[in-house]
Amino acid sequence: MTDGDVQAAAPAFAGETFSQRVRDNIRAGNLGSWPVVIGLAVIVLFFSLKANNFFTPSNFINIITQMAGVTMLAYGVVFVLLLGEIDLSISYVSGIAGVVVAQLTLAGSGHQIPGLVAIALAIAACAAIGAFQGSFVAFIGVPAFVVTLAGFQIWQGVIQKSIPQGVLVIQDDTVNNVANYFFSDGVGWIIAGVVSAVYVAGVLSGVLARRRHGVAVRDPFLVAAKLVGVTAVAFATVAICNRDRGVPFVLLLIVAMLLLWTYVAKRTTFGRHVYAVGGNAEAARRAGINVVRVRILVFMISSGMAGLGGIVLAARLNSVDLNAGGGTLLIDAIAAAVIGGTSLFGGRGEVRDALFGSLVIATIANGLNTLNLTQGVIFVVTGAILLFAVTLDTVLRRRQTKAGR
Repeated sequence: MTDGDVQAAAPAFAGETFSQRVRDNIRAGNLGSWPVVIGLAVIVLFFSLKANNFFTPSNFINIITQMAGVTMLAYGVVFVLLLGEIDLSISYVSGIAGVVVAQLTLAGSGHQIPGLVAIALAIAACAAIGAFQGSFVAFIGVPAFVVTLAGFQIWQGVIQKSIPQGVLVIQDDTVNNVANYFFSDGVGWIIAGVVSAVYVAGVLSGVLARRRHGVAVRDPFLVAAKLVGVTAVAFATVAICNRDRGVPFVLLLIVAMLLLWTYVAKRTTFGRHVYAVGGNAEAARRAGINVVRVRILVFMISSGMAGLGGIVLAARLNSVDLNAGGGTLLIDAIAAAVIGGTSLFGGRGEVRDALFGSLVIATIANGLNTLNLTQGVIFVVTGAILLFAVTLDTVLRRRQTKAGR
């Protein structure tokens, strides 16, 4: 579904075989998502052999629900990182969303409103926070690190002031169902069919678009293999979930956001502008791209997705408290995007990186918990993987520079 699926056959590579191209990509540092996919397979194999209760339908669903909130935040972080910026405020912005939905749906508060409306207002409020913070970066030129670090403190303080009683119970079923609803078996199969059809249609439309512009599909068999693979994964996931509680709504939310933001990043003018600004902001400005607008919109996406993630996290607990947005949430979200393959230097990465990275972090945490290891071990392992991912990104960036990419 991405540009990486189908690539134009440049004349210089017309006679190049697939294996030769793989070797060229390795030498040039263009590894895509393969390192994290291979690493994830190794992690799953390791815990499957070490823990008897790791590879079970129940635990599979647990991993999905545990990673959902972080994945929402990480989707937004990818856009910020593509600009070469950072957003340190997302964790407590997500906490703000939890407070907003809890307050707006609170029975007897005088402003009890429907859950869906509360969710929309909470996400809109978070997007407005992103616009506010992004304006300092885009118009005045204040470093994003400073602006969002200030936001980290400010929104943490707002949460503390908003919950004087220490905890707010979310009483609206619509909000709570965001993280706790499971589809029936039949609906699960329908979802697998629809998701597969959307993916196949997206890939084939890209192939047809390239043919209309006179460029060839470089690896038709690889494209076909991806279509079959994604479809198989979709139906296998539903089959596993149906052996326990069914497909959780948050899984549908994860997939829907993945498709939406992948489309925005890869198929829209705005997405191309984000990559252009992240690659070289001055060159993008000279090319006529409104860099200020791009930066503000990206911070709005980051905060808006943080808001959605905060709602997922609050719904999972059916409440929000003074620790909302605290703990390791910020580190996990940024680490997920980086571990997945998004470059900290801007201009390189895809939305799916956030999903892969979240899967790695959630699988490691779940696997180590299954082995009854301490939280300290989880921190050490996650930190080591993050260091490895950043080091790999740095090395690959140098190789790409030498290769002239």
